Amino acid sequence: MHIFSDLAQLVEPGGVFRMLPNYKNMKTNILIPGVALAIGLGVGFGVGKSGDDSQAGNSAEDVNLRTRAGERMGSSQAGERGRDRKIRSLEEIYNRPGQTSRVQALLDLYSNLGPDEFAAEAEKLDALPFNERILASVLLFGKWSEVDPTAAMGFTDSMGFAGAFVRPTVLQGWASTDPVNAAKYYTENPSQFAMMNMMGGRGRGGMGAQGPGEIIAGEWAKQDPTAAMEWAAGLKTKSGSAMTSVISQLAKTDPSKAAEMVGSMDADAQKGAYETIAKQWGAKDFSEAQAWANGLPDEQRAAAISAAIEGLAQSRPELAAAEIGKMTDADAIRDAVPTVAKNYARSDVRGSMDWLNSLSDDDAKRDSMRQVMPIWAASDSEAALDFIKSQSSPEVKDRAAETYVWSNRNSPPAELAEVAGMITDEGDRNRATGVVAARWMQEDKAGATEYINENTSISDDMKERLLSGKSMWGGRGRGRGN
Repeated sequence: MHIFSDLAQLVEPGGVFRMLPNYKNMKTNILIPGVALAIGLGVGFGVGKSGDDSQAGNSAEDVNLRTRAGERMGSSQAGERGRDRKIRSLEEIYNRPGQTSRVQALLDLYSNLGPDEFAAEAEKLDALPFNERILASVLLFGKWSEVDPTAAMGFTDSMGFAGAFVRPTVLQGWASTDPVNAAKYYTENPSQFAMMNMMGGRGRGGMGAQGPGEIIAGEWAKQDPTAAMEWAAGLKTKSGSAMTSVISQLAKTDPSKAAEMVGSMDADAQKGAYETIAKQWGAKDFSEAQAWANGLPDEQRAAAISAAIEGLAQSRPELAAAEIGKMTDADAIRDAVPTVAKNYARSDVRGSMDWLNSLSDDDAKRDSMRQVMPIWAASDSEAALDFIKSQSSPEVKDRAAETYVWSNRNSPPAELAEVAGMITDEGDRNRATGVVAARWMQEDKAGATEYINENTSISDDMKERLLSGKSMWGGRGRGRGN
């Protein structure tokens, strides 16, 4: 069973993440959650429930109301949906025109499976191309978790390492309809979720996925935040993260109530919870969030204000940039700048460049490059290049140039080669040069061949691969190959 074997390869040394800018400074425990998060995205789970009938938010009346609504929708679309229900082949579905039509057909196919049919369908997914396999797997395991979550979870044990990427989908589907029994299963089978716990924990602006306790607590909080908080507080591991997940969910609708609940948390966990509230509150009403944050203890205040500014940046980035100018805490400034810069760049490319150039904190500027440079390069590559050339800090210039090369899809390869040559760090320069050469080979083989042969930044092995049309980084498919 290799449904997610390609994902497992991504996080191995030498996998595709080695192609990312500044790979050497990135850790595997950050890379893995980024992939797991992509797979664990929620898919609009319908009504489904297993186990104990006593959980909140799933009364018989609620289920009947939703069932009747579904019946009315079904009767109005009987013709088309009736035809879809006869489809029993993934190949037939993926030969259909239209992506949304395929998604609907997959939903219909999986919605009409019997409890004993899901495992066989899961085995079929391995025959799909990678991108189609991801979507179909999320839909299949999401539905399976509604029908028989324990069987779906048990099946992940037969998938080897790849099972870790599917468990978040199963767990979230289960918790979204039956958090009580999902929580019971998790606490009774902690070893099954050991890898998820290692992957969990996103932090502000991070890539990581949620851990199992966070997933359950967040879903439970949508139905009963008090019960969710009580359960999260009793966890033996990752209790603070799970409690923060409850706080985060509640803060979306009632930040002041969420703030009241933080008092029950340990001091170490309160900082993250305050920042979560501040960001949600800042997006809704920055003045209120700022007033609340100013009343926090000294050790919590600056980080909370920084998070509130990040929330404000979602709708008013220029004002958020002005608020950063009033801050004095260097760490809090560095935390907020990349998020503000990204949102500012989306609405005003030149304005965001001028603002970042005005900052004296080179660390904050460097950390912002991966957020803003792709936007700048796509919108105004000439101005982006001028920004790179004007930087006096080697660290800022390197990060800006590196990201420009990796993200620029408009400038000619010769120009990108010049930018790659500006990078002072040898490893980063070599990788960027290889990217330029690979793209150049696709557009102008003769010019690229001359560039590759004359360039000392490209290793002999990589030169051979590039000139022969093979993958730049090697790589492995189902078997060992190029």
